[in-house]
Amino acid sequence: MKRITLVVAMGMLVIFTAGTNAQDKKVIDNIIEIGTNDNRSMEHLDVISNRFGGRLVGSDAYENAAEWCASQFREWGMQVEMDEAGEVPVGFNRGPWFGRMLGEDGMILHFATPSYTAGTKGVQRGHVMPEPKTRAEFERMKGKLKGAWVLISGMNDGWPVDYSETGDSIRAGIIAENEEIALKNREIMRANREKEEGDREELLPYKEEPALFYREMVDAGILGIIQASPVPIRALYDRKNINNGTLTFDNLPKVPDIKLDEHQYRIIEQKVKERRYFLLEFDIRNHWKPGPVKYHNVIGIIPGTKYPDEYVIMGGHLDAFDVASGGVDDGSGITPHMEAARLIMEAGGKPKRTIICALWAAEEFGLLGSKNYVEENKDKLDRISNYFNRDGGPTVANSLSVPEAMYDDFKKVCEPLNDINPDFPFTLSKREPRRKPERAGGSDHAYFAMNGVPTISFGTADPKGYDFNYGEIWHTERDLYNMSIPEYQEHTAVVTAIVVYGLANLDHLLSREGYFLNDE
Repeated sequence: MKRITLVVAMGMLVIFTAGTNAQDKKVIDNIIEIGTNDNRSMEHLDVISNRFGGRLVGSDAYENAAEWCASQFREWGMQVEMDEAGEVPVGFNRGPWFGRMLGEDGMILHFATPSYTAGTKGVQRGHVMPEPKTRAEFERMKGKLKGAWVLISGMNDGWPVDYSETGDSIRAGIIAENEEIALKNREIMRANREKEEGDREELLPYKEEPALFYREMVDAGILGIIQASPVPIRALYDRKNINNGTLTFDNLPKVPDIKLDEHQYRIIEQKVKERRYFLLEFDIRNHWKPGPVKYHNVIGIIPGTKYPDEYVIMGGHLDAFDVASGGVDDGSGITPHMEAARLIMEAGGKPKRTIICALWAAEEFGLLGSKNYVEENKDKLDRISNYFNRDGGPTVANSLSVPEAMYDDFKKVCEPLNDINPDFPFTLSKREPRRKPERAGGSDHAYFAMNGVPTISFGTADPKGYDFNYGEIWHTERDLYNMSIPEYQEHTAVVTAIVVYGLANLDHLLSREGYFLNDE
């Protein structure tokens, strides 16, 4: 009797296992079929980058995008957590901006302003002045500074001039140094009068600092400052004054900080040197709202049927700088992951362990959303099989490099990938152990990795030669929807869905043996 029961039990086990494998294959086939014929990756990207625009933390665009993404997860049958990750002291919304040089050789101006900086008070028109470099120069021109746009030195790196007390203190120190240099130069000039031309000593250069007399110029009534910028124009945010508590609704910046196309800047600078009279006109609609403004990670969840407390996570950051629309950084990261989640749900996937699609907040402000999630979920970290991050542009996922202990599992999971599209062959290779990072890196995988979580991500490429250049769009005005590559985005969504679903259906978590050097 016991032998018969054992045989029946073993038979049931075989049938169950075969049924499970058949179910997995059916889901994978469905993912491929839906992902090939009804892929919505670019539809998701259209909504978040074109309907909402630049998703700056603290903006209405970010909040609207977060709510919409959450609603999509719910519509697809997923669970959703709106995970409060932090707050900014005030909110910021960017409106349109326009500028032109008036006169017979007038031109439309190409410029941007960093986020969380001032706009104009309607349309403002004024003459142009060079910035003073010494106290004597400031005293000589202070009457004419009222109502002027001021050209400042240096080259734009994306950040605004620091108007905090710390910034004022740094500038005051440089002004004092330059006063000492001015005294020495006067002595040199007196001595040079008594020397032959070839024996005369060169004057000492002044120490350069953009907007050296910033506070004094603002008090004198300038309309704004203008700095040369490489093209495409990069515009970041007022990091220092947000982080140090200076920026509040009652202490907002007073004048625009304009980053102007360097070619136009040189034309204007030359006119100023020649003391020609001309006017610049700007209309910059940078708007504010009282804070604090909270921001949230959007966590979409497909619960596991057998191991609900074990996880496979895919993610990227929802926030984006608002000088463009975040179509690439990181719209091209999160929308294939959103589509991967939809494909799994639409294909009837019932993963054994929980799949999470995480859309992080405030990555651009210092990985704040993912950092907060890791700190608040330390109890889950040992049970995360892998965290897949995508934040490198719209190139196609076509490879994985994994440690020896994970290789067989990934080989099994990746087996269907070369049957999807012959244009995008997939390769799997082995890699050596790596040192566990001690400092946060440049994207949302960082705090997971620092805490020992595997963060293997797909290798990507541009096999069809679309000439994508990440540096061109990185935090610049060109980070737009049309810079993403539809066929790469769509294929990546299918690949991600298959791999994530396959890992979630393994009978075990991925081994971490040999992942870090010395099994750190």
